[in-house]
Amino acid sequence: MNNDELCIRLESEIKTLISTPVGRRLFIASSAALLSGCASAPKTRMREGDNSGQQVSLTPSQERKMADEYGPQMEKEYPPLDDAWAQSYISTLGQKIAKANSLQNNPYEYRFTLVDAKMVNAFALPAGAVYVTKPLVLMAQSEAELAGVIGHEIGHIQARHTAERMEQQKRDQSKSILYGLGGVLLGGAAGLGLAKLVCKKEDKECLQRIALYGAAAGAAGGLLIQKFSFMANSREDEMEADRIGFRTSVKAGYDPAHVGLFYEKLLAMEQQYKKKQDKLSSAFADALSTHPPSAERVQQMNQLAQQSSQSGEISTPDFKRIKNRLS
Repeated sequence: MNNDELCIRLESEIKTLISTPVGRRLFIASSAALLSGCASAPKTRMREGDNSGQQVSLTPSQERKMADEYGPQMEKEYPPLDDAWAQSYISTLGQKIAKANSLQNNPYEYRFTLVDAKMVNAFALPAGAVYVTKPLVLMAQSEAELAGVIGHEIGHIQARHTAERMEQQKRDQSKSILYGLGGVLLGGAAGLGLAKLVCKKEDKECLQRIALYGAAAGAAGGLLIQKFSFMANSREDEMEADRIGFRTSVKAGYDPAHVGLFYEKLLAMEQQYKKKQDKLSSAFADALSTHPPSAERVQQMNQLAQQSSQSGEISTPDFKRIKNRLS
């Protein structure tokens, strides 16, 4: 559930809450923070990472300083995997994509690291640092699929999404719900607190539903967007990074029909979660929060694949080797 969807659903629950005098009084205390979190981001036109019309005050040099500052923190939380061959494989794959698209030192120096973590995820710092977790590599079924994920993270860097989000924050003077609103509002406990305000005691379905919104806001404790708030991206950021990831991976020689398949897996995970209405496993929580899946994203990737007349590589012996090595 992304920020926009969360706010729409919460709006419905809020209307129920304020329909009574008691509910109105109980809600007043938290309404200002909640509404600031649901502030709409401006709509942007579809881009392909060319940064056309982009107005940001953060310079590439400042992005590099930001990456230097956060890099040690990131690697403390998510230490690089102690496997020289596996690190070389991830680096070689990432550099292949960067080189094929003339991205290296233009203007960033890209570097790719395999991290030892329990969750399925990939993430990027500004100015070229890309991280891929061990479980994500194990979950990918082909090198083309893994290339698509790495290309997606390159897309966030190339499109300067962090600089855009920081600029938007500065303009709005507010933070998204996904930034945690100080780590308090709509957390697991805060979500349950809102449920108690909205729902009748005997209405267990309502209590469960509202508590779920709190969990979906990403405040369960260990999510990347709580510790590194600049990683929260809008749906259009994700869509743009998907397009860039597709284009750069295909240009690096990978099969268009396989490049975007990983996001079908994320969507399937989300659908299974909604069907069961149980807690997300810790292995998938970060992936679903930093890369919210949607049918729209999967449809876009399928359309791009259908429009491409190219053929390309699906896997390599080294991909099979790293899968065996990590498992």
